[in-house]
Amino acid sequence: MIQIIAGKKGSGKTKRLIDLTNSTAKEAVHDVIFLDDDNRYMFDVDHKVRFINAAEYHVHNADMFVGFVCGMLSSNFDVGTVFVDAFLKLAHTELADCEPIVKALDELGRKQNVNFVLSLSADPDELPVFMKGYLI
Repeated sequence: MIQIIAGKKGSGKTKRLIDLTNSTAKEAVHDVIFLDDDNRYMFDVDHKVRFINAAEYHVHNADMFVGFVCGMLSSNFDVGTVFVDAFLKLAHTELADCEPIVKALDELGRKQNVNFVLSLSADPDELPVFMKGYLI
């Protein structure tokens, strides 16, 4: 399953994502991962959450991002939820071009029983039609 938190820059997306991450970690019976593009929020997420700075793994395009997520999940069968801050930036894609990536994550989530929560900087009213059903 995929859920999307969308909003313009400064609208509180990351705070909401961190709060959701921490509440999930408190109740989780599975592993929780938080992906970001730097270490800025490392100490804001619960210590039970595996914080990953994706920039340290040289992810440079959308295919590499999907491959990175696949590798992460294939090495840990206990992952239940993956939170992704700044999704468009991490996936190196634009809003208009992200449908294949979102669909790949959706398929991966269904097959592996993993939930993805993505934050992205975009006005919710301007999201492509395929994304609107994922909004929370």
